[in-house]
Amino acid sequence: MPAWRLALAAAALAAYAGLSHWLMVNAADRPWAVAVLFGPLVLAVAAAGWRQRQPLTLAACALGVAVLAGVVWRGGVEDVNRMYVLQHAGIHLALAWSFGLTLRPGGKALIEMLAERLHHRFSAAMRAYTRRLTLWWVLYFLGMVVVSLAVYMLAPWPWWSLFCNVFTPLAALAFFVGEYVLRYWRHPDFERVSLRRVVAAYRGAADEGSPP
Repeated sequence: MPAWRLALAAAALAAYAGLSHWLMVNAADRPWAVAVLFGPLVLAVAAAGWRQRQPLTLAACALGVAVLAGVVWRGGVEDVNRMYVLQHAGIHLALAWSFGLTLRPGGKALIEMLAERLHHRFSAAMRAYTRRLTLWWVLYFLGMVVVSLAVYMLAPWPWWSLFCNVFTPLAALAFFVGEYVLRYWRHPDFERVSLRRVVAAYRGAADEGSPP
């Protein structure tokens, strides 16, 4: 992926994070703000469900929209705030479940499966590392849920909004980059691969019905 596209994507994500934080602090209970904050996620999940012909996913999206509409119609900023917290926790729990499900004995861990698609030579040591890495991501996702709930219960709402919209993506990026550096320092047998190949491998696994 060209550097200018990465820079443009980073700028767009930063702008959306800033907008989301402002909306959560200043207009959390406005119907249009709820649409802006929840809409992209619902549309992305619905698009994936439509592409993979998953009626249950589409039904879940429709149910989510109905629940959100009910919360907004009833009013009450506290209810809406809880919905934002539940969304944040739900995403991380779903990711933890998706990664963890592949760690069953006898199966292939998610990152192990993707690594097999990316590397021509895949040793036993590389296989063991990718299984451990899958577990590390599960623990990371669960840890984010715990921290999120703690911040929500113990700190003012603007702090949680900052945690959700700014710290969460930065933490994921730091985990990803830190693991990348550690991997090639401790395991030089992993060949370098481009982000485009990683995305292609991920999509290929999803199209075959593997966990996301």
